[in-house]
Amino acid sequence: TEFGKRYPRTSVVYASKAFFNRALGLILKEEEMGLDVVSGGEVAVAQSVAFPFAKVYFHGNNKTEDEMKLALDASIGHFVVDNFHELAVLNRLAKGQGIIQNILLRLTPGVDPHTHSHTTTGVLDVKFGFPMIKGIAEKAVAEAMSCSHLKLVGLHCHLGSPIFEMEPYEKAIDIMMRFAAEMKERHAFEMQEFSVGGGYAVQYLVDVPAPSVAQYAEAITVRLQARCREMVLPLPRLVLEPGRAIVAQAGVALYKVGAVKNIPGVRRYVCVDGGMSDNIRPALYGAKYEALIANNVGQGDSERVTVAGKLCESGDILIKDIMLPPVSAGDLMAVPVSGAYCIPMSSNYNLALKPAIVLVKEGRARLIRRRETHQDLMRCDLIRARAVECGQ
Repeated sequence: TEFGKRYPRTSVVYASKAFFNRALGLILKEEEMGLDVVSGGEVAVAQSVAFPFAKVYFHGNNKTEDEMKLALDASIGHFVVDNFHELAVLNRLAKGQGIIQNILLRLTPGVDPHTHSHTTTGVLDVKFGFPMIKGIAEKAVAEAMSCSHLKLVGLHCHLGSPIFEMEPYEKAIDIMMRFAAEMKERHAFEMQEFSVGGGYAVQYLVDVPAPSVAQYAEAITVRLQARCREMVLPLPRLVLEPGRAIVAQAGVALYKVGAVKNIPGVRRYVCVDGGMSDNIRPALYGAKYEALIANNVGQGDSERVTVAGKLCESGDILIKDIMLPPVSAGDLMAVPVSGAYCIPMSSNYNLALKPAIVLVKEGRARLIRRRETHQDLMRCDLIRARAVECGQ
């Protein structure tokens, strides 16, 4: 890989929140990648395919005690500790199991990655991590090193996503390496691992290219090596957490066109049989996509339309003002770069059915998740359950 040839001690840990199911878990296992999980559900899916838990990192700002126990029972490789509460609980649980658990501390270096506010995670005013102000991060290091059943092996930061610039990564590395040097001097902390997180951008629009993997690799590895030399620090293992960068462009969403509504002089709406229930990103982040008519690819674009979903919300707009060929009911619309976050963030709003997922390789297709049925929507409902008294 681009990172590996520049910095051999690199581990690629897939961020499963971008999209994860059992089929993908098996693929990641075959590719000998690591895994970044953020919930008990993701831990359970990884367990179901016998994923090697030594390569799993558990993130999250409010891991429950049950989730921590589940991960410890699975002999998870690393916890990325987010706060003092987690530090205390995890040490108690590890002590109860008689183990020494490897951890990293997630720090917020106060770096703005210049992306959407909802996907910015490295600034100070954010729910994630120990802030690097007023001695808080240093206190976390001291407490972690004093925990009898935790071993602090590294530091972690994640700035947000998608990040189209190199400067935020370089600035974060400067801050983190300076801090690591200070902690070595003051607390004898030896940083064995450093994670710069993920957030690497992909190209969603024809006219908005993303940096290449080589550009990210060059900026991050050169800066890390330079700062380690400057601070007289041994080179740590570099941990990367790509999610979107791996699966986004691998996924294409297919919709069937239904109603077409023309408002003369205002707008032409093309309605499809999905929407914010399977892709909430346009409504939530203002995300933008391209589209094409799959059964009419050869015809040139000739009309400006807005692609609307079928959910009962005015904000259920997938793509605003896109040029397409003439569109009519029954056409198939393809929306590329839908592989990241669309399905994980999907919902049953309006009791919409979640779509099937098909894996395609070398012209062969395999169903890896079936389409939901109406019966699936009702399988957890209890209509004749025994009344439960309050407090029971």
